[in-house]
This record gives sequence, C-alpha cells and structure tokens, in this order.
Amino acid sequence: MSYCLNPQCPNPTDPANENHHTCRQCGSNLLLQGRYRVTKQLGGGDFIKTFEIDDQGKVKVLKVLLKNNRKGVALLKQQAEVLSQINHPGIPKVDSDGYFTHFPKGSEEVFHCLVIEKIEGLNLQDWMKERKKEPISQELALEWLKQLTKILEQVHNLQYFHRDIKPQNIIRKPNGQLVLIDFGAIQEELSERDAFIKMQRVTGFVSPGCSLTLKWAGKPFPQSDFFALGRTFVYLLTGKPPTAYPENPRTGKLLWGKGAPNLSYELAAFIDYLMASFLANRPQNTQEILQCLAEVDLKRTEKKKQTEKKNNINFMNVEINFQNQPSEFNRGILSKIRKFLGL
Repeated sequence: MSYCLNPQCPNPTDPANENHHTCRQCGSNLLLQGRYRVTKQLGGGDFIKTFEIDDQGKVKVLKVLLKNNRKGVALLKQQAEVLSQINHPGIPKVDSDGYFTHFPKGSEEVFHCLVIEKIEGLNLQDWMKERKKEPISQELALEWLKQLTKILEQVHNLQYFHRDIKPQNIIRKPNGQLVLIDFGAIQEELSERDAFIKMQRVTGFVSPGCSLTLKWAGKPFPQSDFFALGRTFVYLLTGKPPTAYPENPRTGKLLWGKGAPNLSYELAAFIDYLMASFLANRPQNTQEILQCLAEVDLKRTEKKKQTEKKNNINFMNVEINFQNQPSEFNRGILSKIRKFLGL
C-alpha cells in the first residue's frame, strides 16, 4: 500500500497507488527522498502525525510536522541532530540524513519530516494490560530503573531532555531491552496552555516542578524527566495510574505506598525522591540516580542474605528436633520444609 501525505488528497489510501511514484488522485510524490514509501498512519494529533514507511525493504517510522511552526521545526531538527549522534540499544536510531522537508502538490505548507528506527515490541502500558495490570517485582523494577537511567544519561549528556516519559513511550523488546521512544514532546509544546494543564491532571506523569512558565519558555530540566520516571514506576509497581492516589495537601507528596505494601522502604523512598515536589529536591543527575539504585540493590541483597540465614537456622532447629524422633513421616515433612524454603 502507498499512503499519500497530501492533506488535500481525496483518497490518500487509494489501492491504485501501489508501486506508483506519484499519487493517482492528486499527483503528489509517493516516493519521498527517492526511497521512503508511506504505508500507513500510526497516530498523531493536529500538529504532528506518525506513519509507518518502507525504506527499501526496511520498516521504519516517519514523524511529520503538519504545520510550519517555528518552535515545532526547531524541536524536530534538534531531535534529529541529537538522536543521530547516539548509538544505544535503548534509543531509536536516526540516520544523519533522516530529517528532510516534503512539499505535497498544491499544498501551501511544507512538511518537516524525520525518519526513525521502528522498535518491535509492546509499550509498557499495553504490556501491563496483557498481564492484567499485575504489578512488577522489585527485582524487575530495579533492573528497568537502571536501564532507563542509562538511556536518559545518553540524552542528558547532550543537554537534551525527553519531556514525555510515560508507560506508552517505553517499549519492551522481545529480548527484554527497554527502549525510550517519542522524544521531544513536540505535540505538547505546540498545544495550548490549557491542554498542557489537562494532560498534567489526566495522566499524572507531567512534572509540576517544571513550571508552566519555564516549560513554555522552552527550558525543561533533567529533573522533569526524573519526576516522570518516578511516576511511571508508581504505575508499574501498583498497577494503577498516579492519579488513583491522593497527594498530601501540604507537601504535594503522592501517597501511593498502600498500593505496594510489600515494597522495600528503600525503593519506595527512592521513587519518592524522584518525584519530589520541587526540582531542587530531586536527584541532580543520572549518576546520582545510579548510585542510589546501587545502594537500594545492596540493601535488598543484604536483607535477602539475612532472611536466608534465618531460614537455615530455623530449619536446622526443626531438623534437630525431628532427628530425635526419626520416622518415615518426619523425613517426609523435612523434605516438604526444605522444598518450601528453597533449600
């Protein structure tokens, strides 16, 4: 199938366009840059849309800025420049020539386009739905936090920020690797102020510490990404969105602890640290986050060893008592206890 990008085209999905270089309906070019053929629309809003494209046999994603807005163009160009410099399994690849402009026939607007690697897998919101929103384990949470922090480290080192971290923008590949997608939050940057407020209220992932004044002035902070990362793990560890939990009216702290009663104090406190109401009270950089995670992991390992040691001591006491009265029945019980304790 060949999809025509011309907004004035009467039938952009005309089957007759298959294998043609120009649209049979409006005459627009269907083979962008002499290589990209749009096959279907994936999503988007009033300002930006995403499409699946065929790049000489390889499936990729095309992001198209529909309106020639100066701020939007600058953000898209910046996204292309930054992502093309990064080679990391957790970040979609962008070729050095991935950014280009397209002029649909008869259109007054020039389309600014960016070609991005298509990532196979499920985003974490859909992945959670598949498992009926069962919370993830503490071990998996620590592993994913490390993965995502190292991904953020790559982009923050280039003075670039994601701006829209949430479960829908994190893909879990079949091999378990997480990939952060949809950088730049161009749609949100170009929307109206009330739309931003609505997004903050409905999703619960947007940082209140990054004030509207600063956000609309185009000055995001790394701590805004950290806040959204924390909120994302509230969802993953409880199975409920952050908006399902109240906030302390005095401090603004999210009261989500009851949603994860078995979570260690250290990990819960760390996630609260990510979500601190004020920017200055959150981690200052990704290195600090990784250090905190190492300490949380160490505490978890120490507690696990203490529990195993305690279980071994308890079992030895039981075994001694049972050995004083040996019987086939006792040996059967000992076997079951060993199995229960994982010994």
